[in-house]
Amino acid sequence: MGSHNLSPEEVVFNTSPNISPAFGLSVYEQRRKSLAEIDSAPVGLSHLRAVLVAGTGFFTDAYDLFSANFITSIIGLVYFSGHKIPTSADTSIKLSTTAGAVIGQVIFGWLADKLGRKRMYGLELIIMLVGTFGQTITGQGPAVSFLGPLIFWRVIMGVGVGGDYPLSSVITSEFATVKWRGALMNAVFAMQGFGNLAAGLVSFVCVVASKDALLPAATAAQCDERCQLAADKMWRSIVAFGTVPALLAVYFRLTIPETPRYTSDITLDVEKARADVQAYLRGKRQGKVEEGHTYVAETRRRNESPKATWSEFFSHFRQWRHGKILLGTAGSWFFIDVAFWGLGLNNSAILGAIGYASSQNVYDNLYNTAVGNLILAVAGNIPGYWVSVALIDTVGRKPIQMASFIILTILFCVIGFGYHSLSAHTLLGLYVLCQFFSNFGANSTTFIVPGEVYPTRFRSTAHGISAAAGKVGAVLAQALIGPLRNKTGTNKWLNHVMEIFALFMLCGIFTTLLIPETKRQTLEELAEKYHGDSESIDVSQTEEAIITKDK
Repeated sequence: MGSHNLSPEEVVFNTSPNISPAFGLSVYEQRRKSLAEIDSAPVGLSHLRAVLVAGTGFFTDAYDLFSANFITSIIGLVYFSGHKIPTSADTSIKLSTTAGAVIGQVIFGWLADKLGRKRMYGLELIIMLVGTFGQTITGQGPAVSFLGPLIFWRVIMGVGVGGDYPLSSVITSEFATVKWRGALMNAVFAMQGFGNLAAGLVSFVCVVASKDALLPAATAAQCDERCQLAADKMWRSIVAFGTVPALLAVYFRLTIPETPRYTSDITLDVEKARADVQAYLRGKRQGKVEEGHTYVAETRRRNESPKATWSEFFSHFRQWRHGKILLGTAGSWFFIDVAFWGLGLNNSAILGAIGYASSQNVYDNLYNTAVGNLILAVAGNIPGYWVSVALIDTVGRKPIQMASFIILTILFCVIGFGYHSLSAHTLLGLYVLCQFFSNFGANSTTFIVPGEVYPTRFRSTAHGISAAAGKVGAVLAQALIGPLRNKTGTNKWLNHVMEIFALFMLCGIFTTLLIPETKRQTLEELAEKYHGDSESIDVSQTEEAIITKDK
C-alpha cells in the first residue's frame, strides 16, 4: 500500500510536465461526470439487482446465525448426557460463529481497500459455503468429540459471514444513487429479516415432519433412538439449507464490476471507471475502454496509488475530529449488538423463560419454539427493517438511531424491573417491540453510516472495524448472558440481564452524538466535509485554477 498523503486528484494533476493541464481537466471532468451519473441515476433494475445480490448474502448470514438458537437444543437431544445441551456447550457453538465474524470483518474490510472490492467479493460467500457444508458432515468418534469439529466449522463459516458486512455495505454504497442510498443499503441489510424468518420456517417444517418420532418423548430424557435419529437429521437439514441462497449468489458476486469510486480514486483509472458505470447502469458485467487509453497507466507508473497504509490509517483517526466518528460508529454498533445478538441468539431460551415454549414434551417444546421464532420474525424483525428502509432517507440516520437507543433503554427497563409482575403475553409483546425498534433503528443505521461517512481509501477498513466492534459486543453478550441468566437457577437472573441491556442502550445514546448525519450527501462531499479529503474538487474550478495548482 502506498505511503503518501496525496488525494486522488492531486495524484492525477501532479503528473509529468509533458501532460497538459487541459488534459488533466478532461480527466477530472470524466471522473466527475461518471460519478454524477451514478449519484443522480433513478433507481432501476441495476440497483435492484445489486440489492438482491448483496442481500442474498445477508439472508444467508442471518439464517446461519439465528438458526443456531434452535439447533443447539436439537443437538443436545443427540450428543449430550441427559439429552440436554450444557450451557457451556450451547454458548461455545453460538459464540464460535460470532468470533469468526470478528476476524472476517477486519480482514476482508482491509483487503477490500488494499486489493479492491471486486477481487474480494464472492470469496467470503465461498468460505461461508465451505463452513456450512463442513457442519453438515460433522460427527464424533473414538479419537474426536462432536463439539470440537462443529466449533471449527462454525468459526470458518463465521469468517465468511463477517467478510460479507464491509463488502456488501461499501459496494452498495459506492454504486447507489444519492437520493435513495440509505434505502438501498438498508434493503440489503433488511434481508436479514427474511433470513431469520427462513430459519424459523425451515425449523418448523423439520419439526412437523418429525412429529411421529418426537411426540412419544414426554421429556428430553425420554428421547429414544428413533427420537435421536430424527433430531440428528433435523439439525443437519436446517444447517444444510443455508447453502442454497449462497450458491445462487456466488456467480453474480464473482462477476460484479469494480466500483467506480475504487477504480477512479484508488487505481486512478478514470476512463475505466466511467466505462464500468455505463456497464453497471445497463446491467452488464464490465465496461470496455476505447483505444488510446494510456494517460492513467502513465499516471500510475509515475505516482504511487493513493491507498492507505495502516500507519496512515492510525495517523488519520488519531486526530479527534476523525477518530470521534470511528468511535461513534464502532461504539454504537458495539452497544446495539450486545442486546440484539444477546437476545437473538437466545430466542429459544427467552421464549421458554417467559412461558411461551416451556412444555416438557420434546415435540411440543420444539414446535412452540419454532412458532415463537416465526412470530418474532414476522411481528418484530421484518417490519422493523422495512419501516427503516422507508424512512431512512427522509428522517435521517442519526435521528432514527438516537430514538432507537432511547426507546430500547425504556423497554429493557420495563422488562427488567417489571419482569416478575408482567404476564407471559405482555413480556412477549415487549420482546417483539424490542426486536422492532432494534431493526427500525440502531441495528440498521450502524450498518449504513460506516459505509458512507469515510473516504474511499479507508471506507471498507473503517466499516470492517466498526462491524467487528459490534460482533465483539455480541461475543460479550453471548459469553455472559448464558451464565448470568442461569446464575441462581435456570433463567432466574434473566430480569437482571435485561437491566444490563438497558444500561448498554443508554451508552448508545452518547456514542450516537459522535456520528454525523449522512443522508442525501454524496460520498465525496462527506469525505471532504468530515475528513478534509478533497476527493471531489469544486465544479466551479476553472482550467486556470488547476494550472495554478500544478504550478
